[in-house]
Amino acid sequence: MIKKLCCIVGIALLAASCKENAGTKGTAETKSTAAVVEDLHTQSNAAEVTMKHLDLDINVDFAARQISGSATWQIENKAKVANLKLDTYDLSIDSVTVDGARVTHRLDSFVKHLGSCLNVPIAPASKVVAVYYKSGKEATALQWLTPQQTLGKKQPFLYTQSESIYARSWIPCADGPGIRYTYNARVTVPKGLMALMSAENPQRLSDSGVYHFRMEMPVPAYLMALAVGDISFKAIDEKTGVYAEPNMLEKVHNEFAETGKMVKAAGDLYGEYRWGRYDILVLPPGFPIGGMENPRLTFCTPTVIAGDRSLVNLIAHELAHSWSGNLVTNATWNDFWLNEGFTVYFERRISEAMNDKSYVDMLWELGYQDLEKEVADLGAASPDTRLKLDLTGRDPDDGLTDIAYEKGALLLRLIEEKAGREKFDAFLKKYFSEHAFKTLTTEQFLSYLDDNLLKDDKEFREVVRQWVYTPGIPQDAPRAAQERFNKVNAERDKFLAGTDAATLATTAWTTHEWLHFLRKLPRPLTTAQMANLDKAYRFTQTGNSEIADLWFIMSVAAGYDAAYPAMEQFLSAVGRRKFLEPLYEEMMTTGKADMAKRIYTKYRMNYHPLAQTTLDKLILKS
Repeated sequence: MIKKLCCIVGIALLAASCKENAGTKGTAETKSTAAVVEDLHTQSNAAEVTMKHLDLDINVDFAARQISGSATWQIENKAKVANLKLDTYDLSIDSVTVDGARVTHRLDSFVKHLGSCLNVPIAPASKVVAVYYKSGKEATALQWLTPQQTLGKKQPFLYTQSESIYARSWIPCADGPGIRYTYNARVTVPKGLMALMSAENPQRLSDSGVYHFRMEMPVPAYLMALAVGDISFKAIDEKTGVYAEPNMLEKVHNEFAETGKMVKAAGDLYGEYRWGRYDILVLPPGFPIGGMENPRLTFCTPTVIAGDRSLVNLIAHELAHSWSGNLVTNATWNDFWLNEGFTVYFERRISEAMNDKSYVDMLWELGYQDLEKEVADLGAASPDTRLKLDLTGRDPDDGLTDIAYEKGALLLRLIEEKAGREKFDAFLKKYFSEHAFKTLTTEQFLSYLDDNLLKDDKEFREVVRQWVYTPGIPQDAPRAAQERFNKVNAERDKFLAGTDAATLATTAWTTHEWLHFLRKLPRPLTTAQMANLDKAYRFTQTGNSEIADLWFIMSVAAGYDAAYPAMEQFLSAVGRRKFLEPLYEEMMTTGKADMAKRIYTKYRMNYHPLAQTTLDKLILKS
């Protein structure tokens, strides 16, 4: 039986702040609560021992595929307990000191998903705990790439992916989203390589191979990030820039040229950007997700580099996390929608400011389609289709679904429509300001929402709670206008009625129109229909990864083998789970398991450990 540990996530979090406004009478009471919540995914005792600051001193060894060094924690033993408990996963602990004196540590037995708890004896007055350690071969956060797995083919590459609870596989830490600390780091890498972190970053190579980093704003462990490789930098403006492998840098710079404008648009909506610089690192192809919102340095998949800026909405999403997620964070992974639902809503408001409403209507509708598919896959009555999750005894990654993203965003859009955009924007701006660098549970957010926006509408307050705690898609879910997609539907109908694809009115279509067109085609099409579309639009050769993945899924379903060589090339060069899983799954469920196993076995090592875990279950163990 796993002992359930409580973590204090934030000190005196504001449940509501009702300060007197100009022109009002009297002084309103300000309510605050000490937020003590149960985080089932950390074995640390951060509720009793405050982790104030981390000094990290590590060496990156590509030959051994190992990170080694020390993590020195400045602590405050508030509860005067006898042990400090830290999360670890496949770490070798060489030694531990407390205030400079070596102590005898203990690693508990391994717990599924959580790893092994490190126990360090401390005294009431203990201030500094240093852990000397090495990462293991099962470090889920780390992807070590050989030169051949990079674009440049000359140097190895390492990057981390710490969300949700993988920071513990490369740093002994209190690994929960509600536990924040500041950090400094000294990172030694082979000469000729650049190191970057979620912190203040260099813009040129260090001759010594030693890099120093500082993050003075408190962050949770899942936002710890490191990348090492043949990396170059190019500024976009004074506060934004891009990092990438040298032979990709110009292409990346062109794709993200409007990043500074995005930062301004976001700040105009919901308050100043609080993190200093906003830079983007485009990683090698094996990166398993679209982007990761590491503070000051978004990690990004190369699959968004389409050459026409058609997929840069992903950057709007990761930028929005600088407010929702990084600035105001979900207290536990059960409250994950507070990160992602807010971010999707914010992302679309940025996109609307950068484009127009008809453009963003397409994003809302495609998101609704994603939500419908997710609910169909999970089951409309599944408790995992609620916004407030129960991940007891489970991998927190089980909750990283489109429910949090799209259902969460739709709830915020519903609140906007009810309150009016002007009032809702003012509410969100206040919310981000008052909870900056703090964490919230779902219940604390609902209380804050009631007190600051919905206090006079008890009926709608109950509607909001139904959205949060009831499975499925509520009947009052808002739908976007279909102005542009109605035109797409008309062209699709013509094609299905026999019109030659080359004569369809598609000249001004964006990626989103094409996705809607392809998604709503019957599956499988005939091989003749596939060939007609391919001849007209060259889908098999497209450089747009979103369209390519969908086209290859359709090709597998239809037995359109003319696309198979390009599909294999795609699978050799792309590591994003969003693309890999449905494409391999289509092969596995349409009588093409041998093809799936052959391709996957050939390219498995190109994929991140997180993607390997998912695909091993799908392909190798089926």
